[in-house]
Amino acid sequence: MWPGTIASVLKYLSGYSPALQARVQSLVDEGRLAETLRARYGGLHDVRSDTALYDYTLALKNRFLRNASPLSKVAYDNKLKVIQHALGTHTTVARVQGTKLKAKREIRVASLFRETPPEFLKMIVVHELAHLKEREHDKAFYALCEHMEPAYHQIEFDVRLYLTQCDLSDEPVFR
Repeated sequence: MWPGTIASVLKYLSGYSPALQARVQSLVDEGRLAETLRARYGGLHDVRSDTALYDYTLALKNRFLRNASPLSKVAYDNKLKVIQHALGTHTTVARVQGTKLKAKREIRVASLFRETPPEFLKMIVVHELAHLKEREHDKAFYALCEHMEPAYHQIEFDVRLYLTQCDLSDEPVFR
């Protein structure tokens, strides 16, 4: 059994039912969490550079959110998870240009998603794109996420499993 309580090992799953946490804990105890994730998801995506990430994000935005504010920057960020305890961020930076106030929107994705299955990257990008229309994590926000990615909630759960496995071992889950 891994050291620590269920709460510390499964910190990313604290909002889920005790029964579900117990099922995940048994996978952890048996050392089968990484194997389970590999069986569910195939290989890695090929969106490795900031330019490719920008193009990928823009394609999703143009498909689902044509009338949303334009994006000025999309990039992987090495410091995200550590500093802000976030996997992605959507920020609006206000700049004065002459007599007008211009807002520039930026999306940053934690660099740990540089080498994950395409479903994980899409889930994070969809989440941040949804913030272009909906600021709060409310019913409308999650409905928009599901519109862009129908399996959003399952993938979000699996990302939480992936983060749990990353905390347990330095071995890469996906190759």
